[in-house]
Amino acid sequence: MLMSRNSKTKRICFMGLLFAVAVVLSYVEGMIVIPGLPPGVKLGLSNIVTMYCVFFLGTTNAYTLAVLKALSVLLMRGPTGALLSLLGGVVSVTVMLLLLHLRKQKLSYLVISILGAIGHNMGQLLGASMLTGTTLTLYYFPILILSGIMMGFVTGLVLKTVLPAVEKLDQRLR
Repeated sequence: MLMSRNSKTKRICFMGLLFAVAVVLSYVEGMIVIPGLPPGVKLGLSNIVTMYCVFFLGTTNAYTLAVLKALSVLLMRGPTGALLSLLGGVVSVTVMLLLLHLRKQKLSYLVISILGAIGHNMGQLLGASMLTGTTLTLYYFPILILSGIMMGFVTGLVLKTVLPAVEKLDQRLR
């Protein structure tokens, strides 16, 4: 499908806006302290934007956003954080895209969100194992599964709540 120059510009602007929202959510999330959460467990608020890209903007945009998020983490938190962000983001996007293609079985966005969050955690766990050179990080696996279920549920609900407003903005840009 050929897009007009104006339409391409609008789509690039929309992706830039989504990226900015993801960066702000990531930054804000870093300031939120939830007592009782194990080290490294976060809400994953910026992943709401990634889910939107997966569900509505397609493969290229979803992977592009995951890579851009990792680059922003490189600037804010350094190479270790960037590697974990990249692996978590790419695995998460891949899991969600695969599940969308299997959607003939009517998987809900909430289920896809939860499994995407678990995928994100598994990608980060893989990165941590690579960085430390040990498989001892795998002892964190049960905690990350549980946190992926909980945080994936929360981010899925948030996406469902804000979706009408985002879709309205998306329609205006078309």
